[in-house]
Formats: sequence, C-alpha cells, structure tokens
Amino acid sequence: MSDTAITKARRLFTGHGDMLRTSNAIRLGVHPRTLYALRDSGEIELVGRGLYRLSTSPPLTSPDLVPVAIRIPRAVVCLISALAHHGLTTQVPHAVDIALPSHAQIPKIDGIPLRVFWYSEPSFSAGIDVTTIDGKPVRIYSPEKTVADCFKYRNKIGLDIAIEALRAWRGRQSKVDFQSLSKYARINRVERVMRPYMEVIL
Repeated sequence: MSDTAITKARRLFTGHGDMLRTSNAIRLGVHPRTLYALRDSGEIELVGRGLYRLSTSPPLTSPDLVPVAIRIPRAVVCLISALAHHGLTTQVPHAVDIALPSHAQIPKIDGIPLRVFWYSEPSFSAGIDVTTIDGKPVRIYSPEKTVADCFKYRNKIGLDIAIEALRAWRGRQSKVDFQSLSKYARINRVERVMRPYMEVIL
C-alpha cells in the first residue's frame, strides 16, 4: 500500500466533510484495498452500510439523520423526526421518519431503524428545506409543513402529537405565518380537520 494512495484517500475524505460512501470513494479513484487499510488501521470508521467517516472527526450531532440523508438522497425527514429537529415535540424518536414518493423502492440501512411514509404529489415535494447537519445537506420538511403532515397522519402518529406540535409551533412564533400553515393544510387536504384547533390555539 503506497503512501501516495493513503494520502490521496485522506484528502478526499477531508474534502467531502470527512465522510464518503464506498461507491463514491471508488469512483473518485480510491482502491478498495486502500479503504480497507484505512479501516483496519482505525483511520476511518463504519457509520452505516457502505459509509465511512474519518475517526478523528468530531462526534456527529445527528448520527441517524446524516447517514440516512447520504444513503437515501430522495428521502425527506418528516413527522416526529422533523418535529424533534425543529424543537416542536416532547417525543423522543425511536426511528427516523422519512417520506418517499409513492411506489418508491423500500430502502434498508443497517443499524438505523426507519419508518417510511409514502407521500403522493404535491404533498411530497411541498415545504422541503435543505439544512446542513455535520457538513452534509439533509432534506427535511419545514415546521409549517411538518405540523400539517402530523394532522394528515394523525391516525398513525396520534392526534395528541399533532396538537402538541401546533401549540409548540405557535409558542415559538413572534409572528404567526398563518398563510404558510394554511397552504400546507390545503395541500394535505386537512383544512377542515385543523380548523377547530387552529381557531383555538392561534
């Protein structure tokens, strides 16, 4: 194993936020033997199936969301996981909730429990924010879209969680973006369901 190959691999990891998928590393010119040598020496560590990270990197602030975003780039973090990210729930996510378009292939990630929710258009594409977590882009629904989604999926996650999210969203707003919330309620076809709670809470 040449020092040049090791140095190149280290540089590539550093240039990609300290994290690379095996397929991406190979495409960038890193030989599998070089990856295994770095792994065996402890310079890189496995953080997900086919996903390696420099072991000298700071601890991940979101050890579940980042690998999911890298492994399933079409996914959008949704519902309870999105609520937790936005600080709109007291619930502790026991899995990563992700939205995928209807009829998409069911993903698998070793070591990270997933709950997949199938979204049809236009709901799937509406209200997506891209935030940077640990140097990586993560697709996640906006607070307003997430609240509307919680009412749409109230039978799966619980109406109490949706109401709590609406209250938390209202409590952190200096100026309520009622129009945005109403827009996503319309897209999700839950205006009638949400209206009584919005009238009381907002």
